[in-house]
Amino acid sequence: MFTGRYFLFLLIALPLFGGVKNLTLDQAIEIVKKDNLELKISRFNEQMKHYEAKAAKGHHYGKLDASVMGMRSNDAGNVFGFKLQSREATFGDFGFAEFDMSGRSNPLPVAPTELNYPDARNHYQTKIAYMLPLYTGGKLTEYGRITKSLHRLSQLDTKKLLNEKVFQTKKAFYDISLVADYIYNLSKIISNIKRLESIVHTMKKEGYAQDIDLLEVQARKTEAKSMYNQAKLNRNLAYQFLSFLLNTEVASIKKVNDMAPMPRVVISELEDNNIDIQKARLGLEVTKMAVNVEKSNFHPMVGAFAEYSSANNNLWDKFRDKESYTVGVQATWNLFSGGTDGANLEKAKLNHLMVKDQVELAKKGIALKVKKLQTEILSENADVKSYKKQLKFARKVYENYHIRYKEGIVSISDVLIKQSKELEILLKLLSVKNKRNTKIFELNSILNTGGCV
Repeated sequence: MFTGRYFLFLLIALPLFGGVKNLTLDQAIEIVKKDNLELKISRFNEQMKHYEAKAAKGHHYGKLDASVMGMRSNDAGNVFGFKLQSREATFGDFGFAEFDMSGRSNPLPVAPTELNYPDARNHYQTKIAYMLPLYTGGKLTEYGRITKSLHRLSQLDTKKLLNEKVFQTKKAFYDISLVADYIYNLSKIISNIKRLESIVHTMKKEGYAQDIDLLEVQARKTEAKSMYNQAKLNRNLAYQFLSFLLNTEVASIKKVNDMAPMPRVVISELEDNNIDIQKARLGLEVTKMAVNVEKSNFHPMVGAFAEYSSANNNLWDKFRDKESYTVGVQATWNLFSGGTDGANLEKAKLNHLMVKDQVELAKKGIALKVKKLQTEILSENADVKSYKKQLKFARKVYENYHIRYKEGIVSISDVLIKQSKELEILLKLLSVKNKRNTKIFELNSILNTGGCV
């Protein structure tokens, strides 16, 4: 029967058994594309830019508003206006009934009570109004093109972020695989130290070794175990980062080759594939559109409007009898703005020229970065070959010194120094492999090819 302690242990250990096991790199990349939280946020931003572009396009079709208004007033001007809008005004509203038309007195100075002190009146007006821009000097067209380009820019941002997440996923896989190799090699080294410890212990009994020799070996074993435990912690950390990237708990992966394949580089295709260059080109197009927007300020703005309404003291009463319409066209043209429009136009032109140079700078800078990465990768390939040979030699030397120690030719310190040399070269080999892989993934990201898995 389970006790409370065992049940608590199972609850704590449950996430460890619930993660994805034997995950391949291909599977991980598909999960990143679908579930990574940063990518999801970027896609939401992409969708918002899409709707901003649709909203900008909608301005071409004008605006149709419907309104219903209800009021009550005893203000003389309002009441008379209400009656006019309802087509109910009479001469009596002017106070003609109060005029003395007999000629015995002058009726003009008489203040008509009906006009000045009318009874309060309700007023309901239903109105449909449509406004349409006919000519804006190209401003609306350019705004539409700008928002469409900004949507495309957000798509490129998402694509660049995807490349970064694929880069990080691949690096995590290769890091875990390298650490696994490091742990395996450390376990072999620890096993060799244990064998050496056993030999020293036997030789001590026979009087051929001293306590200091045994202590030295045990200290080295403790040091190696500490490195082994640290490597396991680093591997766990790499798994946590991978789980964060995938937004999915990962328990284990399928190891990959510790040497990522070199991508094919075609400089002539770089400008068309690189996302930063595509973004720079798109930015250049936007600045050209911005120049056209500023030019539109020198053109007239022409718009049309139409209005249909009906008003009465009762809502929708005798609607067709009380209806009215208004149509019209309006043109406005700013003739003088104190030089503001001219200054803004010149500023937009200068910005366009600046971005044009930035595009050329981006092209040359990225091409230079690609060549630099290629050179560094080739250099690290040579280092990998060199360290592999050195490691093979260091192991042979250690084995030789191990035998010579048993024969009493060298001291235990000499053996441990050679063993330290082996460990040092192993660390250098893993480090240069890690640097090389990182540069290859960075190069894949720049080339926007994804590289080979």
